[in-house]
Amino acid sequence: MHLRHIELTNFKNYESVSLDFSPRFNCFVGNNGVGKTNILDAIHYLSLTKSFFNNSDSLSIRHGEDYFILKGEFERDGETDEIHCAFQKQKAKVFKRNGREYQKLSDHVGRYPVVMVSPADSTLITEGGEERRRFMNLIISQYDPAYLDAHVRYNKIIAQRNRVLRESSGRYDTGSLLDLYDDQMIPLAELIYSARKELTENLKPLFSDYYSRISNRAEKVSIRYRSHLSEPGYGAILMASRERDTELQYTTTGIHRDDLLFEIDDHSARTTGSQGQQKSFLVALKLAKFGFISRRNGFPPALLLDDIFDKFDENRVEEIIKLAGSGDF
Repeated sequence: MHLRHIELTNFKNYESVSLDFSPRFNCFVGNNGVGKTNILDAIHYLSLTKSFFNNSDSLSIRHGEDYFILKGEFERDGETDEIHCAFQKQKAKVFKRNGREYQKLSDHVGRYPVVMVSPADSTLITEGGEERRRFMNLIISQYDPAYLDAHVRYNKIIAQRNRVLRESSGRYDTGSLLDLYDDQMIPLAELIYSARKELTENLKPLFSDYYSRISNRAEKVSIRYRSHLSEPGYGAILMASRERDTELQYTTTGIHRDDLLFEIDDHSARTTGSQGQQKSFLVALKLAKFGFISRRNGFPPALLLDDIFDKFDENRVEEIIKLAGSGDF
């Protein structure tokens, strides 16, 4: 896969820019604040229909404007696709491939896979489980459309179930309605759990190998998947938690509470890992993501490295460059 060309209009700090890329390495050099990261984010946007950094599309519009446009020319399997993305404030986002608009943005996700490695990845260690669930979702969604569809549907049902719990406040019996939602949630949750469990098992050996090669240290690192669904019978778990759900007015069990546990020498990477260990941990994790997607798809995704060498010694920088350059994933 090769991104041959990209155009940005009113995207972040760019009024207008047009760039061509080589099939292998492309480097952006310049002072801080000139917009190097914004180009990488535009590539991420064209690949996954969203910014790596901002949840709101409006935050990607250049100051003083009310829209942005992104265009890209991708080459894959000998074919060239032109991708067009446009967003205007208070209007629906438009995504087109070769002039034809997608009816669902999810139909585009995974066609041009991408892995971004950024200082912002630190939230995977420092923040709550939502960040780590998002990490799993972004990987699996790039190769499994059924997972993405199940995840979207599950979130809608959870929102409806929580609304019933919140609005009833124990004033009336919601049992039959909750039964209906639970029957819809259970197969979706099981599909999502199975995909996340498989992902974690596949990432573990890749991650451990890359951490060892980057850090040149002997400490043991691990990632573990924690989920309510690791216990059999999600329906029974939902029923057992119903009284508590009613009292707290939200759904307390399910894959929306999943987490990944990051450990160094059997201790939390968040509380005991040094700054250098945490950074090596995160880069190894993202390289494992890159390696897994490459093997799964049969071709490598775009690898976007955003200012990741700061505070790394020369040996670590050299090893990361060797890994990226050799394609040994």
